[in-house]
Formats: sequence, structure tokens, C-alpha cells
Amino acid sequence: MSHSYLVRPSKNLTGEALVPGDKSISHRALILSSIAEGTSIITGLLESKDCMNTINILRELGVSINKNNKGEYLVNGKGLHSLQKPSKELNCGNSGTCMRLLTGLLSAQSFNSTLIGDDSLNSRPMGRVKEPLESMGANIMLTSEETSPIKIIKSDRIESIRYSMPINSAQVKSAILFASLYADKKSTIIENNSTRNHTENLFKQYGINITCDKNIIEIIPRKELEAQKISIPGDISSAMFIIVGTLISENSNILIKNVGINDYRIGAVEILKRMGAKIEFRNIKEISNEKIADIYVESSILQGITIPEEYVSKAIDEFPILFIAAANANGKTILSNANELKYKESDRLISMSEGLSKCGIKNSVNDNGIEIIGGLFSGGEIESFYDHRVAMSFAIAGLIAKNDIKINNIDNILTSFPSFYKTMKELGLDIEKIENK
Repeated sequence: MSHSYLVRPSKNLTGEALVPGDKSISHRALILSSIAEGTSIITGLLESKDCMNTINILRELGVSINKNNKGEYLVNGKGLHSLQKPSKELNCGNSGTCMRLLTGLLSAQSFNSTLIGDDSLNSRPMGRVKEPLESMGANIMLTSEETSPIKIIKSDRIESIRYSMPINSAQVKSAILFASLYADKKSTIIENNSTRNHTENLFKQYGINITCDKNIIEIIPRKELEAQKISIPGDISSAMFIIVGTLISENSNILIKNVGINDYRIGAVEILKRMGAKIEFRNIKEISNEKIADIYVESSILQGITIPEEYVSKAIDEFPILFIAAANANGKTILSNANELKYKESDRLISMSEGLSKCGIKNSVNDNGIEIIGGLFSGGEIESFYDHRVAMSFAIAGLIAKNDIKINNIDNILTSFPSFYKTMKELGLDIEKIENK
């Protein structure tokens, strides 16, 4: 049974908000804790479908993971070589992060394993992670289309690597870093453009010798990792839906508390500021090697811009909601060099373009980007293509549409922002969840 959202035009958004824990950090903290020595304590973990899939896989690999009455997750790791052979295929669901990071970890184990996903994940490219790992000595089998299921054959030995990244991908980088923990000497990764560095930050907290100098990352493996206490901030990607909703609706202002503002994750905020957005970071601090702030936002008149290329990798997950901001801006917004959007949970260039067109917003897609001309949302019925960020983006567009917007197949929102419906309703969005029979 599927569900839809029906969103009616709303007056404004006001109040204070919290967003769930950062999804990227949650995956990485769980995986690292599972191979550390002792019990790691994780607070603020994102309790979404994606992260629950990672927990279930780690349990299948013999790791004890429990939640206490404080809401903390206790991960009882027994060391780098403690993982056990699974008795079944390991289901990553919809999560590319889960699949690619675990491919790196499992490629260094002394047993065979198979990673599978849902239809969306099974269509996403995995050759990009296979190639560097096989250069390190891993033995990985994909389909003829270089997609999952991923069959990982036990490896006799993982070698160190010096690898220049052909694409900007934090997931591929992280897969190499996890495999590098099992190498015999230093590995080096060279990025063209720096990507999110949550893995590197967590490695440092776990005592791993890792250095980052501009776009060059060097890691020296160690025999043991000590358990840690990790505090996970709110997810900036989830906060962006509230931020854009506030910007585009009149007489709105919101404070979003305790959000991660990692330098490599705030490209969307920088883009919006260039468009004229009133956004402030307040009470900035650092916890678990991550910068955190309260984010204050108020209604703003936005102007279309040409998005600078250096922001693309730092905003890659936020472009669906940025397209909604662009559609509400004066003039034209141009995005180029965003080919990676084709390989997300849907082809987000096409998915968003079709939805914008149905709502009366003029736009055109090219090989690696999109042009959007600001206008008035007319409303209509939108297909989410089972993509959580597409679904949430058009729900936010419903704030300012002339007529109602209905978004179909919204259940995958549970993979990243399970409390989206409740949070947005409390802030003032007129939203209804419909059960489709």
C-alpha cells in the first residue's frame, strides 16, 4: 500500500524546529563502532529506514547493537577482524551510502558476502567503487550493467593504494578508506574537488592516523581502534526543506537548532545566500569533530543566479529543494556540471524537471544540468519517482502554489526524514497524508 501527500497553500512557517540526526554521519559511526574495541555510545542517531538497514546488516555480521532508555545506541565492537560470515544476503534497501561503504569494509574480510538493495539502488552505478577496491586486491562481482547485487569474494590480502578520484564521490572515497584500514601501509587518495569529510573526521576521533592536506588524504592503518562516544548533529540536508520553505513563504521566520554545518555540506546555504537569502548561523560550536550551529531563517526575495561549479559537490543532495527555491526566484537559475544528479534515487534532473513543468514552471534539462525560470506554481499532481528528496521538495512547493499539490509515492521519505510530516505540520504547512488503496 502506498501513500501520497496533499499539500494546500499555507500562510507562513514560524517557530523552532529540530531535524533528525545526520544520515551520512549515522552510517559511518555505526560501521566504525562495529570494528572498534569495546562499546561505543552514539547519541542522536538517525532512526530512518536507511540507518536501520545498516544496523541490521551489522547485526548479521555478528555485532551487538542495542538502544538504551536514553535513546543512545550502544555498539559492542570486538575489533577490526571480529566480523562474522553472514548467513544470508545483506539488504541495503534504498541506501547507496550503506552499500558502497560496506563494500569497502567487506572487501577486506576473510569470508564471502553479497550486498543487495531495492529496485532503485540496484539500478545505481557500482563500478566506480569496484575499480579502486580491486586495485587493492579485492575480488568483487557486479551485474553486466555494473550494478548490484554486489558479490564480494574473500580476499587473501588488501594492498595499500595511491588513487586519484576520477569523479567527486564521498561514498567511493569512504569505501577506499574503510578498506585501507586493513592494508599493510599508507594509502593516499587524491580528489579533484574535496567532498564531505565525515569519514575522515570520525577516523580521527577513533585514533586512526589520517591527514588531509587540501585535496590529498593519507591514511596509515593501525591494529586496534578504541570505542568512542559520538554525538551526531541534525542533518543539514533535512534542514534545507525547512530553510527553503521559510524563504519562499511570506512573513516566515524559523530557528532550526543543533544542525551540522560541515564546511563540505553547506554549499546549498552558500548558493541561497548568493540568491539573496537571509540565513544566519548562531551559537556555533564543535562536537565529535563536527561544526554545529542553530540556523535562523526568514522570508526573502530570491534572485536567479548561475550556480558556481565549486558549490556543486557541496550541495549535491540538496539540489531538488534548491530547484524549488530557483522556481520561486526572479529570473533564471542555471546549474551545470551536475551529472551526478542522474545517479541518485532517481534521475533528479528529469524527476524535478517533470514536476516543475506540471506545476507551470518553465525549465529545460541538458546533459549535465538544468535552467529554471522563476514563476508561479499552479499546483497539480506530481510523481515522486519513489525519491524521498523529490517528494519532500514538492511538498514544500505546496506552500506557495496557487492550487493544491498532490505528491504520489512518498513512503521513501522514511529513509531520511521520518518526522517530516509531523515537523512541517507543526511549523504551519497544510499537509495531509493519504492512503492509496
